[in-house]
Amino acid sequence: MPFPITENVLKTKRHTTAYLACGHTEGPLIVFLHGWPELSISWRHQLQVFAELGFCCVAPDMRGYGRSSIYEEHADYAIENSVRDMIELLDSLARDKAIWVGHDWGSPVVWNIASHHPDRCHGVANLCVPHMPKGFAPRYFIPLIDRALYPDGTFSAGQWDYWLFHHENFSAACAAFEANTRDTVKALFRRGDPSARGRPAGTALISQAGGWFGGSGTAPNVPRDAKVLTEADLAAYAAALERNGFFGPDSWYMNDDRNVAYAATAIDDGRLAMPVLFLHATNDLTCDTMGSRLAEPMRESCADLTEVVVQAGHWMAQENPVAVNAALTKWLACKLTAVWPS
Repeated sequence: MPFPITENVLKTKRHTTAYLACGHTEGPLIVFLHGWPELSISWRHQLQVFAELGFCCVAPDMRGYGRSSIYEEHADYAIENSVRDMIELLDSLARDKAIWVGHDWGSPVVWNIASHHPDRCHGVANLCVPHMPKGFAPRYFIPLIDRALYPDGTFSAGQWDYWLFHHENFSAACAAFEANTRDTVKALFRRGDPSARGRPAGTALISQAGGWFGGSGTAPNVPRDAKVLTEADLAAYAAALERNGFFGPDSWYMNDDRNVAYAATAIDDGRLAMPVLFLHATNDLTCDTMGSRLAEPMRESCADLTEVVVQAGHWMAQENPVAVNAALTKWLACKLTAVWPS
C-alpha cells in the first residue's frame, strides 16, 4: 500500500500554513513549493513516489492559497514573507535542513531560501523558473527576451506582457480569472504544444487583446485536459480559487521593488554553492529557457548546477511526472548521496 497523504496545519502568531505530508517522518525532508495559481496537490505525483524511496515529503499551500492565510495587501505577498513562512515550517518540523523543490512562483521562493538561508538547504531543485540573483522582476528578465521572436517595437515586454498587465490592470485581471474559476482552471492547466514553438506566447498578447482570454472578461469553456488534470483535481483547484479569490495569487506579481530589495540582501550576492537542479520545459513558451537567454544568470551564479530537459509545457510535474521524478531521483542519488535515505 502506498503511504497515505495527510493534511496538516501549522499556526504561528504571524501566519497559518496548511500542508500535505507523506512518507517516513524520520526520513530526509523534501519540501515541494507550488506556484500560480496552484495548490499543494500540484505535487500529487511526487509525494508518494519519494515517500516510497524513504523521504519525508511535505507540500504546503503557499500564502494566499488553499487553507493557508490570505491577506489584503499586495506587500504581504512579497517573496521575503513566503521565505519566512517556509523557515517557520522547517522549524516546526524540527529540521535543520531540507531539500527544496519549487515550480513557477514557488521557484523564486526556493531560490531565495537558498540564497538567504543556505544553512537550511541540503540542495535545491526548480522547475521552469531559473535563478535570478538580482531579483525575480521584469527589469532583469526582459533584457533576456528572444528579440528575433519578440521584436521590441511590437512586443516590448515579450512574453512577460501579462506581468505588466497585472501592474496596470490588476482588478481587471482578477475579475477575468474569477468570472468562472472552473473554466479558468481548464483554460490555464493544459499540456505544452510543441507546434506552438516559434510563435509568440499567449502571455505576450494580453495588453494587445485588452485583457486575459482575448479581452472577453472570462475564460472560455474548453474541455478539461486529462493529460494534466483529473476531474477531482479540477474540482479541488476551482473550489479553492473560488473560495479565496485571485487577489492573493495575483498579488505575487505586484512586488517587484520589494523582491529586488530582498534579493540585494542575499549571502554572497545570490551565488549558490550547494547542489542545484534545474528542469527546463521544452514547451513552456512563457518561462522559455530553451530559446532565450533566461537561464544565463542562473548558470553564472550556481557552482554545482545540473540541468535536465523535460518534454512538457509549464505544468511539467503534472503533465510528465515520470520524467520529473526520474530527474529528481537521479540528481538526489548522484549529488546528495549523504542525504539519501539509509
